[in-house]
Amino acid sequence: MFAESLDLLPALLSARVAGLSTLAAVCIGTPLAWVLGRYRFTGRALLENVVLLPLVLPPTVVGYYVLVLVSRRGPVGEVLAAAGFDLAFTWRGAVLAAWIGSFGLFVRAAQAGFELVDPKLEDAARTLGRSEWGVFWSVTLPLAWRGIAAGTALAFCRAVGEFGITLMVAGNIPGRTQTIPLAIYDAVQGNRMADANALSLLTLAVVALLLLLARRGARVRF
Repeated sequence: MFAESLDLLPALLSARVAGLSTLAAVCIGTPLAWVLGRYRFTGRALLENVVLLPLVLPPTVVGYYVLVLVSRRGPVGEVLAAAGFDLAFTWRGAVLAAWIGSFGLFVRAAQAGFELVDPKLEDAARTLGRSEWGVFWSVTLPLAWRGIAAGTALAFCRAVGEFGITLMVAGNIPGRTQTIPLAIYDAVQGNRMADANALSLLTLAVVALLLLLARRGARVRF
């Protein structure tokens, strides 16, 4: 049964965190996926492995090393703290954690989309006087949109469900960094099963819908 007075703040925070992290994944990951999908160069396999590493490592391991970097005593966090900007144990840290956890999924899906683009179509555009930038925007990107769309949906779903990295980097602070997975964990620990059930069903519905849309909109292999 649903809780009578369910706190939706974790859901709103999860939507915010997942939205921002997905936006970052798309902006940073699209050029990277294009390079990986269209070019062969020394170190390409290593770069692919680095991108996919957070997907196969235990989330607590990834979260620990990210926390070491962005905490106030870490090399990155110390510089940010001097500028008055904190990442560790803030909602911004939750965004970073969600981005790290979902980035590899977006890049892999978008890369598959770019790999399906026929180079002959790009060459035809070049013979018509298109610049490389024009070829990318008018030919490559529109033809690879299915992979990009699928990657966007997968990245958002992964960001919504991020738990381990978020717990290590941002903590579980109600009202500040407590996303839906952390709220579900808290509810179970506190024997508030109705709250846990309601939040779980809400998450299941959103993720299932996004995966359905991604599957229908993009026929690429992951």
